[in-house]
Amino acid sequence: MSIGVDAAALGMSNTVTAHTGDVNSGYWNPAGLLQLEDKQIGLMHANYFANIAQYDYAGFAMPIDDRSALGISLIRFGVDDILNTTQLIDNQGNIDYNRISLFSTADYALTLSYARSLPVQGINYGVNAKIIRRVIGDFANSWGFGFDLGIQYQTENEWMLGLMLRDITTTYNTWSINTEEYEKIKNAIPGENQELPETSEATLPKAQFGVAKKYVFRYDYSLTAAANLNMQFTQTNDIISTSLVSIDPALGFEFGYVDLVFLRAGVGNFQQITQIDNTKKLSFQPNIGLGFKYKGIQIDYALTDLGDQSAALYSNIFSLKVDFSIFR
Repeated sequence: MSIGVDAAALGMSNTVTAHTGDVNSGYWNPAGLLQLEDKQIGLMHANYFANIAQYDYAGFAMPIDDRSALGISLIRFGVDDILNTTQLIDNQGNIDYNRISLFSTADYALTLSYARSLPVQGINYGVNAKIIRRVIGDFANSWGFGFDLGIQYQTENEWMLGLMLRDITTTYNTWSINTEEYEKIKNAIPGENQELPETSEATLPKAQFGVAKKYVFRYDYSLTAAANLNMQFTQTNDIISTSLVSIDPALGFEFGYVDLVFLRAGVGNFQQITQIDNTKKLSFQPNIGLGFKYKGIQIDYALTDLGDQSAALYSNIFSLKVDFSIFR
């Protein structure tokens, strides 16, 4: 749930909290769903870890009336066809490759979003209800549930502000472990994996504050500048880190031509990385992207971590967005 969706947003280093306004707003800030004029669908695919892991997203959103909108999205992040070698050696101590089986491990997130405008001019809010499902083959699985709250505000001089509060009630996942499969793991290597893992895990609240403004030049050219402060309420390796809150700033730009072609760039994920000699090194993640939009169909591409400047791995990301107005 921390990776993000939509190549357009990822190309700007996720700095879309304040100005997101399409089907993907269900993830970034559900208040942005109120900017929809028609139904939209969004799709995204990305490979991670040399194509070992697959990250997929699908979303749908629609306006209900002039003051409300709703959306639904599904995310899957998984690794398939993992070799299960716990039964490789039979009871007589012989290696039998026919005893190897395959399994998959995957995380799913189903999000239901609702947005509504307030009586105060320029202020919109949105809420997410998330169902989290995690599966590790036949070994274990879990269910979780959480909520997000998003707010957007546009000033009279067209500055856009946004606040996204993730997992505001803390998202808990409760695990169910298959004891029969656990015994196989326990006996596979003597002395290893003798204790059951924890059966619950918690995702603590996070906050994202964003500001953005769009400038138009000579009618045909536009430049959107955006910045985010990504906050975690614990001490991390972020460039600003205290016992109360850790803050990771990010900056992004989108240059557009006649609402047809877009070039994007951003930088974020500023981290203080401890080196082998215990010195600190500042790492960051530069991203670039481009997009093409024609009659309600938009195709976007992003290359994250350009030049391998951070501890994160680079990835090629593609996404598609279709506005149902093209069928009218």
